[in-house]
Amino acid sequence: MDPFNNPFAPGAGSKPPELAGREEFIDAALASCGRMFRGRSGRPMLLLGLRGTGKTVLLNEIGRRVAERNFLVSKIESPESDSLASLLYPQMQKVLRSLSGAEDAKAIAKQGLGVLHRFASIFKIDVAGVSIDIKPPEGIADSGKLELDLPDLFAAIGQAAKAAGKGWLLLIDEVQYLREKDLSALIVSLHNISQLELPVMFVGAGLPLVAKLAGDAKSYSERLFRFCEIGPLTSAEVEDAIVKPIHDEGAAIDPKAVKEMEQGTHGYPFFLQEWGYCAWNIAEGSSITLMDVKQAYVETIHELDKGFFRVRLDRLTPQEIAFVKAMASLGPGPYRIGQVASKMGKTTSHTGPLKQRIVEKGMIYSPKHGFVAFTVPLFDEFIRRHNL
Repeated sequence: MDPFNNPFAPGAGSKPPELAGREEFIDAALASCGRMFRGRSGRPMLLLGLRGTGKTVLLNEIGRRVAERNFLVSKIESPESDSLASLLYPQMQKVLRSLSGAEDAKAIAKQGLGVLHRFASIFKIDVAGVSIDIKPPEGIADSGKLELDLPDLFAAIGQAAKAAGKGWLLLIDEVQYLREKDLSALIVSLHNISQLELPVMFVGAGLPLVAKLAGDAKSYSERLFRFCEIGPLTSAEVEDAIVKPIHDEGAAIDPKAVKEMEQGTHGYPFFLQEWGYCAWNIAEGSSITLMDVKQAYVETIHELDKGFFRVRLDRLTPQEIAFVKAMASLGPGPYRIGQVASKMGKTTSHTGPLKQRIVEKGMIYSPKHGFVAFTVPLFDEFIRRHNL
């Protein structure tokens, strides 16, 4: 088949041709934004799932849809080093500058810019020579404590947005990398906004451990957020994700080939896109056969091993690799921590700090007390495949 017409899109955050099985989460986000816009309560959302489930794609699609509905949209990705204040500053500045162009919101937005500029000075954020010609009122976002100041800034943006007949949607990817104090400040800000009934909405995405991190940061998080589990696709959704894009290009695929792909990927969207891409390029004629899919599997695994899996393994130290190797040797997870420690010839107290470091790197998480599991689907197969 012509590779230029290949409909599949393997890649980090690349939108697949068919966003199967995710419409309910998009609808929930649109509903919350619509309610916030009308001054009603709308729950902020956290999209939680393993690597390769399409959380970033879903986050982007929510942003695109909401932007069509009188909302200004800001998106950031949480690195493991930068503070939330430095990440949010340019986004909040951009939003307030945009709102200052609306006649009814000009005064409120300009005052918000003044508050934001002072906030940047207090938190030592480089503002690249930007100056504001208005003196902000004292006592607003000037304490130097993010948990006290960020709610003021969110409120300032919300008030300006309301005056302009707009809303603001903040998207944060990789939430698990936020520092504890930053996550706490974000939660307090969202809690405050929900009480003020201002048109500010938040959707975040991260690994499953984010639910616990949020609960540890603020006990009321479980009531504040709507936690959405983004898991593998069902059989029907796998069929939609694979068959429809192929049919749209005037081609076909053997149903047995689709089943083979479902079983081999366990329904994880990223792996389906990679395999579909390889199968299309291998196939001859206008139909993908079961044999094409089986041949494409070799290339698919090669691409995943040298990229998706390898880059994550390369982040680990030799000791950490020994820990995940012990996990993989026990078969599919989740794994009892005691069994992993025993496999390493150690006690759980000795492996505890090691386990925590791997958790902080986003490689493993605890699905329930006393257990660990990989955040990367099929990672155990990768380790066993290469006898690491």
